[in-house]
Amino acid sequence: MITRTQRATYRTASLLVVTAMCAGCTTGTSRGPPSGPDPAGRHAAVITVGSFDFPESMVLADIYGDALKAKGFPVRILPNLGSRELVDPALMSGLIQVVPEYAGSALQFISLGRLSATADVMATNKALAELTAGQGVVAGLPAAAQNANAIVVRPATASRYHLRSIADLAGVAPRLVFGGPPECPGRAYCLPGLRQRYGLHFKSFIPLDAGGPLTLQALEAADIDVALLFSTDPSISARHLVVLADDRRLQPAENITPLVSRDVVARYGAGLMAVLNTVSARLDSASLRALNAQVENTGRTPWTPRQVAERWLHAQGLLGKERADR
Repeated sequence: MITRTQRATYRTASLLVVTAMCAGCTTGTSRGPPSGPDPAGRHAAVITVGSFDFPESMVLADIYGDALKAKGFPVRILPNLGSRELVDPALMSGLIQVVPEYAGSALQFISLGRLSATADVMATNKALAELTAGQGVVAGLPAAAQNANAIVVRPATASRYHLRSIADLAGVAPRLVFGGPPECPGRAYCLPGLRQRYGLHFKSFIPLDAGGPLTLQALEAADIDVALLFSTDPSISARHLVVLADDRRLQPAENITPLVSRDVVARYGAGLMAVLNTVSARLDSASLRALNAQVENTGRTPWTPRQVAERWLHAQGLLGKERADR
């Protein structure tokens, strides 16, 4: 059942994604369908793979999309579409057909908060599959790779306030500035969850970006004291930042899970899901962290998400010979 709130959100998402798709028609970012054979044996509409507005999601869209291309599926990749508030409604309304999602956050968002994920991977995936089935979307198998929210502080801050876990922030949060994605105040696993599960009330919140360079720079410059970064961010270990333990288990299982329009699955059959599930079976958290490091490639010219994706697919033997030899 689609609610009135969801319909309004979908209409907004539709306008924005149509704009992005039209813009992609005149640029190289959408990377149109391959000239290879149609695996279904008939002319078919292009399968649009969308990503969120941060590099890891763009790499994942390229990985899943290019794996489909290598098997002859007609694919267009639309990177950097925006936040979950835009991308998931676009999937539900059929404007895009594939999104590599993060299971726990997807479950909470698509259910409008009625369902909350846990740290149990299979239970979360089962709940997500059942939820999306009622909205015309098929959930693929979850990858071992997951990327959860990480609450991070500078080493000096951890030492000064004796911080080891998120619960340790309770007594000092009113003196500290929190920074993270602009969507954080409305996200169950960000500020609302930190208030409800841990009783945290920060001095102020500064909206920055989704686990990206702005948040990292603000933390290192001491413009903020506590940051929300992503657990697969290689900068956390590289810069010796301290991740506070989620001792009350606020963050759910966030395994990478491809969500796919049921119409596309019906058109192409089990072969399409088999390709996506094969990719998921190869992805683990260490690989995801390494892919992110290649995009950042601090101190040298970074690789694009597409280049990183192609190198990984080549190493996994998931590209066709022609693509792999380029």
